Order: sequence, then structure tokens, then C-alpha cells
Amino acid sequence: MRGNLSNDIISIKIEEGSKKPIALHEKSLFGKIEADTLQLSLIEGCYLLEKNRLNIFKDDEKLDVAYFIDLLKSKDLYSKYIVYRDLKDRGYVIKTGFKYGSEFRLYDRGRSPGKGHSDYLVKVIFENYDINALDFASYVRIAHGVNKKLLLAIVDEDFDITYYNVEWTRP
Repeated sequence: MRGNLSNDIISIKIEEGSKKPIALHEKSLFGKIEADTLQLSLIEGCYLLEKNRLNIFKDDEKLDVAYFIDLLKSKDLYSKYIVYRDLKDRGYVIKTGFKYGSEFRLYDRGRSPGKGHSDYLVKVIFENYDINALDFASYVRIAHGVNKKLLLAIVDEDFDITYYNVEWTRP
């Protein structure tokens, strides 16, 4: 399947008789459909490229995984990508968590947008990042306010991930 990179969006044209882009969206829950195009984020595109499920082109030049990893690093998205990849490989459905102030919304296996609510908000933080207590409290309160748990994904300098499940407790 061919995707075209432009303005940080990968577009896959849905042509008549072409079922792969629709299945990628409906069954695997990647991207969003706009008119006759499946649009993927850079993170989703890199994941599919790495799994050999998508070829990505920019100005008719085929891009490789190394180019995409460098692109993600240049946009400060690489740590988010490795968390995305890890969770996706574990079988979770992942959508953007932007409106909740987090990187991702995470759906337990068997759930998906439109078929249930997400269970977690995922916040990606580097191990050496100094987090303000008020910011941390706001992450937890937002998650609690929308009936979700907060999953902190702490990424170290070797890009290993440690997850912490954080829940609001009222004394």
C-alpha cells in the first residue's frame, strides 16, 4: 500500500475497489478518513512502515525507516513513537489524547472508539525531566475527571520504558 507524506500527514488514497486502506482504518483503527483519503499521523505511518504494511513516498521518492526515525527525532516525537509502538505491539488501540493534555488515549483490548470509552490517558515523560507537582496533579485530575486512569510512560536515556498507573485518591 502506498502513502504520500506531505505537511506531516501521510495520505493513502482510497480508490474504487481498494479495501486495504478502509480495513486499516475500520479493523486496525489507524488514522481517520477524510473524503476519499485515509490520513495517518507521522507516528502511525512510522509504525506501519516499520511493520512493512505501508510504503511511504515524498515527492515520488520512497522513504525508509531510518529517514522516518530521523524525522520523528527532529520533531521531538521519537519517545512518543517508542511508547506508541510498545503499546500497539501489546495489542492496545491507541488514539490521540491531545484534547485531554496527554499524548494518547489507550483502549483495552476489545474496545475501540465508538464501541466503548478509553480506559487510560498516556503521558510520556523523559526520566530526567523535572516535573512540577502542580502539573503532575493536573494530569491526574484531568484523567480522573473524564473517568480514566493515568498511565505515565517514563522513557530513560536508552529509550527503555517504565509504566506507572496513577489513580486519584481522596483522603
